[in-house]
Amino acid sequence: MGSLPRGDYSTHENNKIQDQHLRLLQEVVDRSFLSRALVRSYKRSFNGFAASLTNQEQQRLASFSEVVSIFPSRTLWPQTTRSWEYMGLKENVNPNPNTGTDIVIGVLDSGIWPESESFSDKGFGSIPTKWKGVCNGGKNFTCNKKLVGARFYTTGITDGDSARDLNGHGTHTASTAAGNYVKNTSFYGIAQGTARGGIPSARIAAYKVCGEGCRDADILAAFDDAIADGVDIITISIGSTVAINMRYDSIAIGSLHAMQKGILTVHSAGNGGFFPGSVISVAPWVFTIGASSIDRGIATKVSLGNGKTIVGKAVNHFKMNGTEFPLVYGKDVTSECDETRARSCSPGCLDRKLVSGKIVLCDSSNGIKVAFSAGAAGTIVKSGVAYDISFVVPLPASALLIDDLKLVKDYINSTNSAKAFISTSESIKNTNAPLVATFSSKGPNPIISDILKPDITAPGVEILAAYSPVGSGSSYTSDKGSVNYSILSGTSMSCPHAAGAAAYVKSVHPDWSPSAIKSAIMTTAWPMDPTKHNDAEFSYGAGHLNPINATNPGLVYETNEQDYIKLLCNIGYTIESIRKLFNNDSINCPKKVDATINDFNYPSISLQVIHGVPFSASFTRTVTNVGPANSTYTARINKPANFNITVEPGTLSFKQLNEKKSFVVTVKGDRITSMFSASLVWSDGIHSVRSPIVLY
Repeated sequence: MGSLPRGDYSTHENNKIQDQHLRLLQEVVDRSFLSRALVRSYKRSFNGFAASLTNQEQQRLASFSEVVSIFPSRTLWPQTTRSWEYMGLKENVNPNPNTGTDIVIGVLDSGIWPESESFSDKGFGSIPTKWKGVCNGGKNFTCNKKLVGARFYTTGITDGDSARDLNGHGTHTASTAAGNYVKNTSFYGIAQGTARGGIPSARIAAYKVCGEGCRDADILAAFDDAIADGVDIITISIGSTVAINMRYDSIAIGSLHAMQKGILTVHSAGNGGFFPGSVISVAPWVFTIGASSIDRGIATKVSLGNGKTIVGKAVNHFKMNGTEFPLVYGKDVTSECDETRARSCSPGCLDRKLVSGKIVLCDSSNGIKVAFSAGAAGTIVKSGVAYDISFVVPLPASALLIDDLKLVKDYINSTNSAKAFISTSESIKNTNAPLVATFSSKGPNPIISDILKPDITAPGVEILAAYSPVGSGSSYTSDKGSVNYSILSGTSMSCPHAAGAAAYVKSVHPDWSPSAIKSAIMTTAWPMDPTKHNDAEFSYGAGHLNPINATNPGLVYETNEQDYIKLLCNIGYTIESIRKLFNNDSINCPKKVDATINDFNYPSISLQVIHGVPFSASFTRTVTNVGPANSTYTARINKPANFNITVEPGTLSFKQLNEKKSFVVTVKGDRITSMFSASLVWSDGIHSVRSPIVLY
């Protein structure tokens, strides 16, 4: 997807771009199929199109000099009352009231429920004059002065021609980023408090790209529209299961064009964090967000007939009122399966007659769905790999760690009349927070190894936010319960937290570039404890989101188009593809292209080195003074004793606002056998500008 020439585009000019797409297709597609082959033209913010082609047609089109890249349209997938207060952004802390209401956050997701109280426009002034979008939400869909725009994209979407959210995910993310203050919200009394987004004064524009999955073709169309509509921040909690080359990544491509227009894209890191290198959001111009806990947890107690009480994980709103139910093991209530499958309550194993009115013990968390379908009174299951998360359940349930599950089994084996009851969930204090969630995708970056990803972590565990009343609160399709607010976990939830914080920073500094906003949030993040995280910076990047300090970072690391062009040259992009991507034939790669990006002006430092041999590496960085005009910063290094890190110069003195100063960080060591991490902090006595240093 190449850039368009700079400037505004009329309908006539947009039609000329579409004619260009048709002419290209005409070279490879029979004329009689031409109109059906063109699925969508991208012509408002960048130049490209989606088409239905055979492999042979695709290969021929790829040979044309005008084409930057061709890739299949994949199907991607979507990835509160306490979280903002936990980070210090309390109700009495407001952004600049003169600019906050001019911020528009574009939410690319499953749509939105416009009637939610979180999106009421009560008290809002006129829609910003800069807004160029429309309310194309479909039938019975109305925008307002809070929800200023809506669009939907039909390719691959089977849940109706409307921007209305039918599953709840998009409503949840939109309200987390910029929902209104709504008092006395809860999920059936659980996690009660005031729901709000990071910047309640901001406006929202919803772009529905997800129904049963989210197609690349629709995601690119939404980027095309959102950029032209005039959003300030884009949040997208969508991704694949693995990272792919940025040439073929719709989110990397769309966000590059957003960056060119001064728009920061915030993206979820992914929910595959059980393996290293699982992060799916890899582009350096994207703000990549991992997920972590807050100081409120949700627990569900199981009380056994022998008087023992065990605390498990689930969001259980059902009330047993202390009534004990017969407790049985899955292997003892089957008539169809062998013992191994029955122990896990595998699909089809539970006998409906035998489980009716009973609590069923299962050796797998998948047993929840099976027990629900079979009509059990409740279920106790073994925690899955995401053992630190409470998920909403469709029947009384609790997930136990393996040692606690053994206690239940021992009790069942000790009596012929085992009984238990499962309590309604309750909020508890989580003194270990913040901890990165097990599911949160980890580095190292599988595509650009020397760019540290994720960038930061933010609250993404057990987040209460607005929901679609026609969506299943428990995500089980057969669960017909209706709620206006629900509790979800995922990097889908942490992403809009960071987007809300980015919008908050932009409301205070409306002239800051996307990279300045991103740098401000990264360098002021709370440092995380590496002793509590095996993956250290590969799980939390620069640290935990700290929105209050991000408005006053002191110094920022800025990057511009030329920096990204040099990076693309260094990682192997051809000059021809870069020129097409940026629509600029005058672009040239630097004379020295050495396949390293040590001088790329990123707020973190990362490098993959050869293990077991001495190493030395230098990194050049430039900071811009956005604090007091006259200020002096001194460098401080936090590092292990067996490595040498120097900073030259060690002092930076500024005389004016927006003045730039460069420095070089050099790291030396005899050898490295595993991940090594340190940090550089520039301090003037007031500001602490912190950057992680990671070698692996």
